[in-house]
Amino acid sequence: MMKPASTPRREFLRSLVGGSLLMPGILSNLLAASDPLAPRSSHFTGKAKRVIFIFSNGGVSQMDTFDPKPALFAADGKKTGIGGGLSNQQRVLLKPGWQFKPGGKCGAMVSDLFPHIRECMDDICLIRSMQGVDNEHYNATLGMHTGSFFFSRPSIGSWVSYGLGTLNSSLPSFVALAPQMPYAGMQIFNNDFLPAYHQGVRVIGGKEPIANLDRRSREPGLQELELDLADVLNNRHLSTRTGDTDLAARIRSFETAFHMQTEAQDVFDLNQEDEATLALYGMKRGQSEGFGWQCLVARRLAERGVRFIELVDGSSSHNWDQHGEMAEHAIHAKNIDQPVAGLLKDLKRRGMLEETLVVWTTEFGRTPGVDGNKGRGHHSACFCSWLAGGGVKGGMTWGATDEIASTVAANKVHVHDFHATILHLMGMNHEKLTYHHGGRDYRLTDVAGNVVRELIA
Repeated sequence: MMKPASTPRREFLRSLVGGSLLMPGILSNLLAASDPLAPRSSHFTGKAKRVIFIFSNGGVSQMDTFDPKPALFAADGKKTGIGGGLSNQQRVLLKPGWQFKPGGKCGAMVSDLFPHIRECMDDICLIRSMQGVDNEHYNATLGMHTGSFFFSRPSIGSWVSYGLGTLNSSLPSFVALAPQMPYAGMQIFNNDFLPAYHQGVRVIGGKEPIANLDRRSREPGLQELELDLADVLNNRHLSTRTGDTDLAARIRSFETAFHMQTEAQDVFDLNQEDEATLALYGMKRGQSEGFGWQCLVARRLAERGVRFIELVDGSSSHNWDQHGEMAEHAIHAKNIDQPVAGLLKDLKRRGMLEETLVVWTTEFGRTPGVDGNKGRGHHSACFCSWLAGGGVKGGMTWGATDEIASTVAANKVHVHDFHATILHLMGMNHEKLTYHHGGRDYRLTDVAGNVVRELIA
Protein backbone atom coordinates (compact mmCIF):
# COMPACT_ATOMS: atom_id res chain seq x y z
CA MET A 1 0.00 0.00 0.00
CA MET A 2 1.56 3.30 -1.10
CA LYS A 3 1.37 6.37 1.12
CA PRO A 4 0.71 9.84 -0.26
CA ALA A 5 3.81 11.92 -0.80
CA SER A 6 2.66 14.36 1.86
CA THR A 7 2.77 11.73 4.60
CA PRO A 8 5.87 12.19 6.76
CA ARG A 9 8.41 9.40 6.57
CA ARG A 10 7.99 8.77 10.27
CA GLU A 11 4.28 7.97 9.86
CA PHE A 12 4.96 5.78 6.86
CA LEU A 13 7.51 3.71 8.77
CA ARG A 14 5.21 3.44 11.78
CA SER A 15 2.45 2.12 9.55
CA LEU A 16 4.77 -0.55 8.16
CA VAL A 17 6.03 -1.67 11.54
CA GLY A 18 2.66 -1.71 13.28
CA GLY A 19 0.26 -1.98 10.36
CA SER A 20 -0.78 -4.34 7.63
CA LEU A 21 2.66 -5.10 6.24
CA LEU A 22 3.41 -7.44 9.14
CA MET A 23 1.12 -9.91 10.84
CA PRO A 24 0.26 -8.86 14.43
CA GLY A 25 2.62 -10.38 16.97
CA ILE A 26 5.49 -11.08 14.60
CA LEU A 27 7.58 -8.22 15.97
CA SER A 28 7.21 -9.19 19.61
CA ASN A 29 7.75 -12.88 18.89
CA LEU A 30 10.89 -12.29 16.90
CA LEU A 31 12.36 -9.83 19.38
CA ALA A 32 11.75 -12.34 22.16
CA ALA A 33 14.25 -14.72 20.57
CA SER A 34 17.26 -15.49 22.73
CA ASP A 35 20.14 -13.02 22.63
CA PRO A 36 23.33 -14.83 21.53
CA LEU A 37 25.37 -12.47 23.72
CA ALA A 38 23.21 -12.72 26.83
CA PRO A 39 25.20 -13.50 30.01
CA ARG A 40 25.92 -17.22 30.34
CA SER A 41 26.57 -19.28 33.42
CA SER A 42 30.21 -20.12 33.99
CA HIS A 43 31.38 -23.67 34.73
CA PHE A 44 31.97 -22.60 38.35
CA THR A 45 32.08 -19.35 40.27
CA GLY A 46 34.96 -17.32 38.88
CA LYS A 47 36.95 -14.74 40.80
CA ALA A 48 36.95 -12.27 37.89
CA LYS A 49 34.07 -10.85 35.87
CA ARG A 50 36.09 -9.18 33.15
CA VAL A 51 39.57 -9.08 31.60
CA ILE A 52 41.77 -6.16 30.58
CA PHE A 53 44.49 -7.70 28.40
CA ILE A 54 47.51 -5.45 27.74
CA PHE A 55 49.74 -6.64 24.92
CA SER A 56 53.19 -5.09 24.39
CA ASN A 57 54.08 -5.93 20.82
CA GLY A 58 57.58 -6.82 19.62
CA GLY A 59 59.19 -8.87 22.39
CA VAL A 60 59.96 -7.18 25.71
CA SER A 61 63.34 -8.08 27.21
CA GLN A 62 62.91 -10.07 30.42
CA MET A 63 66.38 -9.32 31.84
CA ASP A 64 65.90 -5.58 31.27
CA THR A 65 62.49 -5.32 32.93
CA PHE A 66 61.21 -7.91 35.43
CA ASP A 67 63.91 -10.61 35.72
CA PRO A 68 67.11 -9.27 37.34
CA LYS A 69 70.31 -11.13 36.50
CA PRO A 70 73.42 -9.99 38.43
CA ALA A 71 75.47 -12.68 36.69
CA LEU A 72 74.62 -11.15 33.33
CA PHE A 73 75.95 -7.79 34.50
CA ALA A 74 79.18 -9.52 35.46
CA ALA A 75 79.39 -11.53 32.23
CA ASP A 76 78.99 -8.56 29.90
CA GLY A 77 81.13 -9.06 26.79
CA LYS A 78 81.83 -12.74 27.38
CA LYS A 79 80.84 -15.44 24.91
CA THR A 80 78.54 -18.34 25.64
CA GLY A 81 76.28 -20.81 23.86
CA ILE A 82 72.66 -19.72 24.04
CA GLY A 83 70.14 -22.55 24.05
CA GLY A 84 66.47 -22.52 24.84
CA GLY A 85 65.19 -23.25 21.38
CA LEU A 86 67.78 -21.10 19.63
CA SER A 87 70.85 -22.44 17.89
CA ASN A 88 73.75 -23.01 20.29
CA GLN A 89 75.95 -20.52 18.53
CA GLN A 90 78.49 -18.48 20.48
CA ARG A 91 77.21 -15.00 21.18
CA VAL A 92 78.62 -12.08 23.12
CA LEU A 93 76.59 -11.55 26.28
CA LEU A 94 75.04 -8.14 26.83
CA LYS A 95 74.43 -6.77 30.30
CA PRO A 96 71.03 -5.23 31.15
CA GLY A 97 70.78 -1.54 30.46
CA TRP A 98 68.92 -0.58 33.64
CA GLN A 99 69.31 -1.11 37.36
CA PHE A 100 66.74 -3.01 39.43
CA LYS A 101 65.09 -1.90 42.65
CA PRO A 102 62.54 -3.55 44.99
CA GLY A 103 58.91 -2.59 44.59
CA GLY A 104 56.12 -2.53 47.18
CA LYS A 105 56.18 -4.34 50.49
CA CYS A 106 56.79 -7.63 48.64
CA GLY A 107 60.14 -6.35 47.39
CA ALA A 108 59.79 -7.73 43.86
CA MET A 109 62.71 -6.49 41.80
CA VAL A 110 61.73 -4.34 38.81
CA SER A 111 64.03 -2.29 36.60
CA ASP A 112 64.10 1.47 36.34
CA LEU A 113 62.23 1.14 33.04
CA PHE A 114 59.00 0.76 35.05
CA PRO A 115 59.18 2.97 38.16
CA HIS A 116 55.40 3.46 38.31
CA ILE A 117 54.51 -0.20 37.79
CA ARG A 118 57.16 -1.05 40.40
CA GLU A 119 55.02 0.82 42.95
CA CYS A 120 52.13 -1.58 42.20
CA MET A 121 53.95 -4.88 42.71
CA ASP A 122 51.95 -5.73 45.83
CA ASP A 123 48.93 -6.11 43.52
CA ILE A 124 50.82 -7.95 40.76
CA CYS A 125 51.51 -11.66 40.36
CA LEU A 126 54.72 -11.73 38.32
CA ILE A 127 55.55 -14.76 36.16
CA ARG A 128 59.23 -15.05 35.23
CA SER A 129 59.02 -18.48 33.61
CA MET A 130 56.78 -17.98 30.58
CA GLN A 131 57.55 -20.09 27.52
CA GLY A 132 56.33 -20.16 23.93
CA VAL A 133 57.28 -22.28 20.93
CA ASP A 134 58.13 -19.88 18.11
CA ASN A 135 60.65 -17.08 17.60
CA GLU A 136 58.86 -15.27 14.76
CA HIS A 137 56.72 -12.26 15.64
CA TYR A 138 53.67 -13.29 13.65
CA ASN A 139 53.54 -16.84 14.99
CA ALA A 140 54.31 -15.88 18.58
CA THR A 141 51.70 -13.10 18.55
CA LEU A 142 49.18 -15.50 17.04
CA GLY A 143 49.96 -18.08 19.72
CA MET A 144 49.68 -15.61 22.60
CA HIS A 145 46.24 -14.54 21.38
CA THR A 146 44.75 -17.75 20.00
CA GLY A 147 46.71 -20.66 21.49
CA SER A 148 47.68 -21.66 17.94
CA PHE A 149 51.13 -20.63 16.72
CA PHE A 150 50.70 -21.70 13.11
CA PHE A 151 47.01 -21.58 12.13
CA SER A 152 44.29 -18.97 12.50
CA ARG A 153 42.02 -19.68 15.45
CA PRO A 154 39.61 -17.61 17.58
CA SER A 155 41.27 -15.08 19.86
CA ILE A 156 41.12 -15.38 23.63
CA GLY A 157 38.72 -12.42 23.76
CA SER A 158 36.35 -14.21 21.41
CA TRP A 159 36.54 -17.36 23.54
CA VAL A 160 35.66 -15.38 26.67
CA SER A 161 32.77 -13.71 24.83
CA TYR A 162 31.56 -17.09 23.59
CA GLY A 163 31.82 -18.64 27.04
CA LEU A 164 30.28 -15.88 29.13
CA GLY A 165 28.38 -13.43 26.90
CA THR A 166 28.16 -9.75 27.72
CA LEU A 167 27.11 -7.85 30.83
CA ASN A 168 25.85 -4.88 28.79
CA SER A 169 23.76 -5.45 25.66
CA SER A 170 24.37 -1.84 24.59
CA LEU A 171 28.10 -2.41 24.14
CA PRO A 172 30.16 -5.17 22.48
CA SER A 173 31.31 -8.03 24.66
CA PHE A 174 34.86 -7.72 23.28
CA VAL A 175 36.62 -4.45 22.47
CA ALA A 176 40.16 -4.03 21.11
CA LEU A 177 41.73 -0.63 21.76
CA ALA A 178 44.15 -0.89 18.87
CA PRO A 179 45.20 2.40 17.23
CA GLN A 180 47.83 0.45 15.28
CA MET A 181 47.85 -3.18 14.25
CA PRO A 182 50.49 -5.47 15.77
CA TYR A 183 52.02 -8.53 14.17
CA ALA A 184 49.22 -10.98 13.17
CA GLY A 185 46.96 -8.01 12.48
CA MET A 186 43.22 -8.44 12.95
CA GLN A 187 43.69 -12.06 14.00
CA ILE A 188 44.36 -10.85 17.54
CA PHE A 189 40.67 -9.98 17.91
CA ASN A 190 39.16 -12.25 15.27
CA ASN A 191 36.40 -14.77 16.00
CA ASP A 192 37.56 -17.19 13.27
CA PHE A 193 35.08 -20.13 13.35
CA LEU A 194 33.17 -18.91 16.42
CA PRO A 195 29.91 -17.05 15.63
CA ALA A 196 30.72 -13.65 14.19
CA TYR A 197 29.18 -11.65 17.04
CA HIS A 198 32.14 -12.73 19.21
CA GLN A 199 34.62 -10.78 17.09
CA GLY A 200 36.28 -7.85 18.84
CA VAL A 201 35.25 -4.31 17.92
CA ARG A 202 38.29 -2.22 17.09
CA VAL A 203 38.65 1.24 18.65
CA ILE A 204 41.37 3.51 17.27
CA GLY A 205 41.09 6.71 19.31
CA GLY A 206 41.17 10.28 17.99
CA LYS A 207 38.16 12.43 17.16
CA GLU A 208 36.21 9.40 15.90
CA PRO A 209 37.28 6.39 18.01
CA ILE A 210 34.78 4.11 16.23
CA ALA A 211 34.05 4.93 12.60
CA ASN A 212 30.51 6.00 11.61
CA LEU A 213 29.17 6.01 15.17
CA ASP A 214 27.21 9.28 14.91
CA ARG A 215 23.53 9.19 14.05
CA ARG A 216 22.76 10.08 10.46
CA SER A 217 19.47 11.73 11.39
CA ARG A 218 18.83 14.09 14.30
CA GLU A 219 15.03 13.85 14.01
CA PRO A 220 13.82 12.26 17.29
CA GLY A 221 12.46 8.76 16.94
CA LEU A 222 13.03 8.42 13.20
CA GLN A 223 16.06 6.14 13.38
CA GLU A 224 14.32 3.96 15.96
CA LEU A 225 11.43 3.35 13.57
CA GLU A 226 13.77 2.58 10.69
CA LEU A 227 15.67 0.06 12.80
CA ASP A 228 12.44 -1.50 14.09
CA LEU A 229 11.37 -2.15 10.52
CA ALA A 230 14.80 -3.50 9.54
CA ASP A 231 14.82 -5.72 12.62
CA VAL A 232 11.42 -7.24 11.81
CA LEU A 233 12.37 -7.99 8.22
CA ASN A 234 15.82 -9.31 9.17
CA ASN A 235 14.46 -11.62 11.86
CA ARG A 236 11.77 -12.93 9.54
CA HIS A 237 14.51 -13.68 7.02
CA LEU A 238 16.63 -15.31 9.75
CA SER A 239 13.74 -17.53 10.89
CA THR A 240 14.17 -19.54 7.67
CA ARG A 241 17.96 -19.65 8.02
CA THR A 242 18.49 -20.47 11.69
CA GLY A 243 21.99 -21.87 11.18
CA ASP A 244 23.38 -18.75 9.52
CA THR A 245 25.58 -17.23 12.24
CA ASP A 246 26.89 -14.49 9.95
CA LEU A 247 23.34 -13.27 9.34
CA ALA A 248 22.52 -13.49 13.03
CA ALA A 249 25.69 -11.54 13.79
CA ARG A 250 24.76 -8.83 11.32
CA ILE A 251 21.33 -8.43 12.89
CA ARG A 252 22.87 -8.37 16.36
CA SER A 253 25.40 -5.78 15.19
CA PHE A 254 22.58 -3.45 14.07
CA GLU A 255 21.08 -3.57 17.55
CA THR A 256 24.42 -3.08 19.30
CA ALA A 257 25.46 -0.29 16.92
CA PHE A 258 22.24 1.62 17.61
CA HIS A 259 22.69 1.41 21.36
CA MET A 260 26.38 2.27 21.01
CA GLN A 261 25.45 5.61 19.46
CA THR A 262 24.55 6.77 22.94
CA GLU A 263 26.36 4.33 25.25
CA ALA A 264 29.75 4.41 23.48
CA GLN A 265 29.67 8.17 23.13
CA ASP A 266 29.35 8.29 26.90
CA VAL A 267 32.35 5.93 27.28
CA PHE A 268 34.57 8.22 25.22
CA ASP A 269 33.45 11.41 26.97
CA LEU A 270 36.45 11.84 29.23
CA ASN A 271 35.28 15.30 30.24
CA GLN A 272 33.39 13.44 32.95
CA GLU A 273 36.72 12.59 34.61
CA ASP A 274 38.26 14.93 37.19
CA GLU A 275 41.76 16.38 36.97
CA ALA A 276 43.17 13.97 39.54
CA THR A 277 42.08 10.96 37.50
CA LEU A 278 43.50 12.35 34.28
CA ALA A 279 46.78 13.05 36.06
CA LEU A 280 46.85 9.48 37.38
CA TYR A 281 47.00 8.23 33.78
CA GLY A 282 49.43 10.97 32.71
CA MET A 283 46.79 12.64 30.54
CA LYS A 284 45.84 16.20 29.67
CA ARG A 285 42.29 17.51 29.42
CA GLY A 286 40.94 17.01 25.88
CA GLN A 287 43.38 14.22 25.00
CA SER A 288 41.76 11.59 22.77
CA GLU A 289 44.65 9.27 21.95
CA GLY A 290 47.80 7.79 23.46
CA PHE A 291 48.25 4.89 25.82
CA GLY A 292 46.93 6.84 28.80
CA TRP A 293 43.72 7.38 26.81
CA GLN A 294 43.56 3.65 26.03
CA CYS A 295 43.93 2.71 29.70
CA LEU A 296 41.33 5.19 30.92
CA VAL A 297 38.83 4.13 28.25
CA ALA A 298 39.51 0.52 29.22
CA ARG A 299 38.49 1.30 32.80
CA ARG A 300 35.33 3.04 31.58
CA LEU A 301 34.46 0.07 29.36
CA ALA A 302 35.11 -2.33 32.23
CA GLU A 303 32.82 -0.51 34.64
CA ARG A 304 30.08 -0.56 32.00
CA GLY A 305 30.16 -4.33 31.65
CA VAL A 306 32.38 -5.06 28.64
CA ARG A 307 33.66 -8.58 29.21
CA PHE A 308 37.07 -8.52 27.47
CA ILE A 309 39.11 -5.43 26.64
CA GLU A 310 42.46 -5.61 24.87
CA LEU A 311 44.95 -2.76 24.78
CA VAL A 312 47.56 -2.95 22.02
CA ASP A 313 50.89 -1.30 22.74
CA GLY A 314 52.91 -0.79 19.57
CA SER A 315 52.47 -1.59 15.90
CA SER A 316 54.11 -4.00 13.48
CA SER A 317 56.63 -1.28 12.57
CA HIS A 318 57.17 0.62 15.86
CA ASN A 319 57.43 -1.67 18.86
CA TRP A 320 59.69 -3.36 21.43
CA ASP A 321 61.73 -5.27 18.81
CA GLN A 322 65.13 -3.72 19.54
CA HIS A 323 67.78 -5.58 17.53
CA GLY A 324 69.96 -2.54 16.93
CA GLU A 325 69.75 -0.56 20.18
CA MET A 326 68.30 -1.78 23.47
CA ALA A 327 68.20 1.80 24.75
CA GLU A 328 65.04 2.25 22.66
CA HIS A 329 63.22 0.10 25.23
CA ALA A 330 63.12 3.26 27.36
CA ILE A 331 60.91 5.03 24.81
CA HIS A 332 58.32 2.27 24.83
CA ALA A 333 58.44 1.80 28.60
CA LYS A 334 57.82 5.49 29.23
CA ASN A 335 54.79 5.29 26.96
CA ILE A 336 53.01 2.66 29.06
CA ASP A 337 54.51 2.77 32.58
CA GLN A 338 52.42 5.53 34.17
CA PRO A 339 49.18 4.68 32.30
CA VAL A 340 49.29 0.99 33.27
CA ALA A 341 50.10 1.84 36.90
CA GLY A 342 47.35 4.45 36.82
CA LEU A 343 44.88 1.85 35.57
CA LEU A 344 45.76 -0.53 38.43
CA LYS A 345 45.50 2.22 41.04
CA ASP A 346 42.25 3.54 39.59
CA LEU A 347 40.62 0.10 39.51
CA LYS A 348 41.74 -0.53 43.08
CA ARG A 349 40.44 2.72 44.52
CA ARG A 350 37.06 2.15 42.82
CA GLY A 351 36.77 -1.35 44.25
CA MET A 352 36.95 -2.90 40.77
CA LEU A 353 40.34 -4.62 40.85
CA GLU A 354 39.08 -7.65 42.78
CA GLU A 355 36.72 -8.55 39.94
CA THR A 356 38.88 -7.29 37.06
CA LEU A 357 41.73 -9.47 35.83
CA VAL A 358 44.46 -7.26 34.38
CA VAL A 359 46.94 -9.13 32.17
CA TRP A 360 50.20 -7.79 30.78
CA THR A 361 52.25 -9.79 28.33
CA THR A 362 54.40 -9.74 25.22
CA GLU A 363 54.84 -12.43 22.57
CA PHE A 364 58.33 -13.59 23.62
CA GLY A 365 61.46 -12.38 25.36
CA ARG A 366 64.94 -11.53 24.14
CA THR A 367 68.34 -13.22 24.03
CA PRO A 368 70.99 -12.69 26.71
CA GLY A 369 73.48 -12.20 23.90
CA VAL A 370 73.92 -9.34 21.48
CA ASP A 371 71.95 -9.43 18.24
CA GLY A 372 72.59 -6.77 15.65
CA ASN A 373 74.58 -3.82 16.93
CA LYS A 374 73.56 -3.21 20.55
CA GLY A 375 70.31 -5.11 20.64
CA ARG A 376 68.93 -8.52 21.50
CA GLY A 377 67.34 -11.24 19.38
CA HIS A 378 63.99 -13.05 19.64
CA HIS A 379 63.74 -15.58 22.47
CA SER A 380 60.65 -17.73 23.12
CA ALA A 381 62.40 -20.04 25.60
CA CYS A 382 61.64 -17.72 28.52
CA PHE A 383 60.05 -14.34 29.13
CA CYS A 384 57.92 -12.44 31.66
CA SER A 385 54.20 -11.77 31.95
CA TRP A 386 52.07 -10.70 34.89
CA LEU A 387 48.52 -10.79 36.25
CA ALA A 388 46.83 -8.42 38.69
CA GLY A 389 43.48 -8.37 40.48
CA GLY A 390 40.80 -10.87 39.49
CA GLY A 391 41.64 -13.43 42.17
CA VAL A 392 45.41 -13.76 41.78
CA LYS A 393 47.99 -13.56 44.56
CA GLY A 394 49.33 -10.02 44.54
CA GLY A 395 52.94 -9.49 45.59
CA MET A 396 53.92 -12.93 44.33
CA THR A 397 56.72 -13.93 41.95
CA TRP A 398 56.41 -17.29 40.22
CA GLY A 399 59.01 -19.27 38.32
CA ALA A 400 62.66 -18.66 37.63
CA THR A 401 65.17 -18.68 34.80
CA ASP A 402 68.84 -19.61 34.76
CA GLU A 403 71.54 -17.11 35.72
CA ILE A 404 71.45 -15.30 32.38
CA ALA A 405 67.69 -15.60 31.62
CA SER A 406 68.29 -18.03 28.78
CA THR A 407 66.08 -20.97 29.84
CA VAL A 408 63.38 -21.72 32.40
CA ALA A 409 64.92 -23.17 35.55
CA ALA A 410 61.78 -23.69 37.65
CA ASN A 411 57.97 -23.74 37.32
CA LYS A 412 57.57 -23.32 33.57
CA VAL A 413 54.35 -21.62 32.44
CA HIS A 414 53.61 -22.42 28.81
CA VAL A 415 51.30 -20.12 26.85
CA HIS A 416 48.62 -22.84 27.10
CA ASP A 417 49.00 -22.84 30.90
CA PHE A 418 48.71 -19.04 30.88
CA HIS A 419 45.45 -19.21 28.92
CA ALA A 420 44.07 -22.05 31.06
CA THR A 421 44.71 -19.95 34.18
CA ILE A 422 43.04 -16.84 32.76
CA LEU A 423 39.94 -18.86 31.80
CA HIS A 424 39.89 -20.51 35.24
CA LEU A 425 39.91 -17.12 36.95
CA MET A 426 36.86 -16.24 34.84
CA GLY A 427 35.08 -19.39 36.01
CA MET A 428 35.68 -21.49 32.91
CA ASN A 429 37.22 -24.93 32.58
CA HIS A 430 39.54 -24.66 29.57
CA GLU A 431 38.95 -28.33 28.69
CA LYS A 432 35.16 -27.84 28.59
CA LEU A 433 35.10 -24.52 26.74
CA THR A 434 34.92 -26.08 23.27
CA TYR A 435 33.35 -25.42 19.89
CA HIS A 436 32.63 -28.10 17.30
CA HIS A 437 34.03 -27.16 13.91
CA GLY A 438 35.25 -29.13 10.93
CA GLY A 439 34.48 -32.48 12.55
CA ARG A 440 36.26 -31.91 15.87
CA ASP A 441 35.99 -29.97 19.11
CA TYR A 442 38.36 -27.03 19.36
CA ARG A 443 39.44 -25.09 22.44
CA LEU A 444 41.74 -22.17 23.23
CA THR A 445 44.38 -24.41 24.82
CA ASP A 446 44.42 -26.95 21.95
CA VAL A 447 45.12 -30.33 23.63
CA ALA A 448 47.37 -29.04 26.41
CA GLY A 449 47.46 -26.54 29.25
CA ASN A 450 47.27 -26.73 33.04
CA VAL A 451 45.86 -24.17 35.44
CA VAL A 452 48.67 -22.69 37.54
CA ARG A 453 46.78 -22.95 40.80
CA GLU A 454 49.66 -21.57 42.85
CA LEU A 455 48.91 -18.12 41.39
CA ILE A 456 45.29 -18.09 42.56
CA ALA A 457 44.35 -16.47 45.86
